[in-house]
Formats: sequence, C-alpha cells, structure tokens
Amino acid sequence: QVQLVESGGGLVQAGHSLRLACAVSGRSVIAGTMGWFRQGPGKDRDFVAAIAWFGAATKYADSVKGRFTISREKAGNTLYLQMNSLRPEDTAVYYCAATAEYYSETYTYRTADFDSWGQGTQVTVSS
Repeated sequence: QVQLVESGGGLVQAGHSLRLACAVSGRSVIAGTMGWFRQGPGKDRDFVAAIAWFGAATKYADSVKGRFTISREKAGNTLYLQMNSLRPEDTAVYYCAATAEYYSETYTYRTADFDSWGQGTQVTVSS
C-alpha cells in the first residue's frame, strides 16, 4: 500500500474552480491506477475520475465530464483534480485512492477496486 494525503479543498461559489492535490508516498515506483471519489452528506462514496499512472488513460463520471480534469505529475508523485464550473451538487468530501491494477477504459470503477485511500478533503460549493 501507499500513503495518500489530499489537499486543496475549501469553500467556493458556484461557477468557480478548485484544484485538489494528492501526495503519494511509501512506494519507490508508483504504478497502476489512481482515482478520485467523493462522498456527499448521507450518500455513498462515488467514483469521480481515474487515471493510469503510466500511459495516462483517463476515465470520468458522466456528472463531471467536461468540467473536471484528472492528471498526475510523475516526478513529484502527485495526483491532481482540476475542478471547473463547480456546482452545489459537487459538495462532498473528496478522496484520493490507489491500486496496483490497471483497467480498461470501459471499466466501471468501484471503491472495492482500490486498496489505498487518503483521509479526504472537504469541498463545499455555495449557490
């Protein structure tokens, strides 16, 4: 397993942007897939986006396509989530996750696919 620490959450108005970061440590060579999930009040933890650490293939939930961008900086071992045009329904705790596995671009990601998780960072979008 690796250690994951998220940062960058906060309170923003609808229509504005935030960039989340996830610092990865504990493994000398990072491989596999990394992802972002979110959990709103009283809701399940849902998939947001994923990226293959090598190759950079990405996948997004339909609700964030065209607004959010997942990326990774291999040199700095950091995962990012750029969130634009934020909406009140994006309000949630956002979690970074990692797995050593790779999946096809058509795969439907589940929380059970990831074995390392960060502590989460709160994102609140006001209307």
